[in-house]
Amino acid sequence: MQRINEDIKTGRFKQMYLLYGEEAYLRKQYRDRLKGALAAEGDTMNYSYFEGKDISAGAVIDLAETMPFLAERRLIVMENSNLFKSGGEKMAEYLAEPAQTAYFVFVEKEIDKRSKLFKTVSSNGTAVEFPVQNEATLKKWVLGMFRKEGKQVTERALNCFLEKTGTDMENIRKELEKLMCYCMDKESVTEQDIEEICTQRVSNHIFDMVNAIADRKRKRALDLYYDLLALKEPAMRILFLIARQFNLLLQVKELEGKGYDNKTIGRKVGLQPFIAGKYAAQAGKFKSEDLREAVEACVEAEEAVKTGRMNDVMSVELLIVRYSA
Repeated sequence: MQRINEDIKTGRFKQMYLLYGEEAYLRKQYRDRLKGALAAEGDTMNYSYFEGKDISAGAVIDLAETMPFLAERRLIVMENSNLFKSGGEKMAEYLAEPAQTAYFVFVEKEIDKRSKLFKTVSSNGTAVEFPVQNEATLKKWVLGMFRKEGKQVTERALNCFLEKTGTDMENIRKELEKLMCYCMDKESVTEQDIEEICTQRVSNHIFDMVNAIADRKRKRALDLYYDLLALKEPAMRILFLIARQFNLLLQVKELEGKGYDNKTIGRKVGLQPFIAGKYAAQAGKFKSEDLREAVEACVEAEEAVKTGRMNDVMSVELLIVRYSA
């Protein structure tokens, strides 16, 4: 990111940039920043955008070889092309010696670093990865936006906000906009404000559902399940998320048994440290053998649905009833 910022600041650009990784918000931000720096606003003659897996490399190369019209350069942006995983050989050959006036910005969620195209772009241009941001970075970013709006927030409220939004920066931004509008006339943002206005993620519903199962609160667990169905969540996706939750709890419990702290556990299973603590507390409500059995029961329920022995909605309902008994 620093390299791109420096290029924009100095005006000395590489001919090709690759923006990749799981964090879509940052990919989009830096794509737009590069576009704003490399192409004049409203210049449709010298700016072209391609998206999807059906992009013709030949057509793009022909365009790149066309001289820009009354401009210094021609900018081509290609997004979600999949060429960095397969089929990018022709583009790689061209980019070894592209037209001097052609500039490229590639935007991809997933890439294969062994591909010829990745090696060509990374050696002749700049490749920047945008992974899911860590807890410290997210908190710093969110706090900065709170302060920009003149709002105060406690550490506890901030954790509550991130637990609801997750780590997706685009989702965080949207929820923050709602929260700022809701708290427009207030100096401080409280946990109650966050609970009232921020949208609960499906994964949070699943966490609460498993919590209710652990506490043997069958009605609460079933109510949460019916809420998800009312929100048009497919029963099989709910089953998948329940299985994932039980599997995560099993991993957390086993790691905790080996003496690892929450930060290390979070890193090993892919959870933020402040969330890993909640998972450790939930895992403590189960025995390891119960969690293992629950994961197996989820697999059996999926098989029963796929073989037509049971209705999908009913299979999840019976699973909840069984483990909350």
